[in-house]
Amino acid sequence: MFSFIKKLFKIEKLDYTELMEREAIIVDVRSPQEFANGHADNSINIPLGEIINHIAELKQKNKPIITCCRSGARSGRATTTLKKAGIEAYNAGSWNQVQASLVA
Repeated sequence: MFSFIKKLFKIEKLDYTELMEREAIIVDVRSPQEFANGHADNSINIPLGEIINHIAELKQKNKPIITCCRSGARSGRATTTLKKAGIEAYNAGSWNQVQASLVA
């Protein structure tokens, strides 16, 4: 079942160590209210509906972007938008998974 969800949302198996060594930016695309209720350490909150307004800012940082949300659906859409803009981006799925991977 989980592999079906991963394929549906295009959640990628990521090498967090390598990405964090490259100073990847973790972008949580949930609402500010959801973000306030819990998020991965060192992540920033840019709601999905606002991601397009931050393309230039993120592109200028010239770092990989790891997106996350609650399930992987919104972060998948954000990743697609970022990739179309020429930004190296990865959909990590849920913020809980990101947090667990960073601690491991």
